[in-house]
Amino acid sequence: MHEKVKEFNDYRQKMNDKILDSDNKVIKRIFNLDTNAFKEGHLPVKTKELLGLVASAVLRCDDCVQYHLESAHKLGVTKEEMMETMSIATLIGGTIMIPHLRRAVEYWEAIDE
Repeated sequence: MHEKVKEFNDYRQKMNDKILDSDNKVIKRIFNLDTNAFKEGHLPVKTKELLGLVASAVLRCDDCVQYHLESAHKLGVTKEEMMETMSIATLIGGTIMIPHLRRAVEYWEAIDE
């Protein structure tokens, strides 16, 4: 696993553990809602991850983009599908998205190694 991907996953896990250890009912419910929203339903999980990728990119949340890129990659999303998804996000989000697009492509390459 590429060091960039490992660092992201380790940090995310460490901080999620700390957050959930706070035993805050509202935070736990939000985390659970997020988990359940991305389960198989009327839309396939792969579609939901790509929708999450678009929303995260438009909101310019690089951590969220990285999470959805990795999840999508694990589900078999191809580079072409990822690029088409990011093209929609860039169209919706505008040119301010371009730096985030660069980082997304860089992270995808790290995942792909």
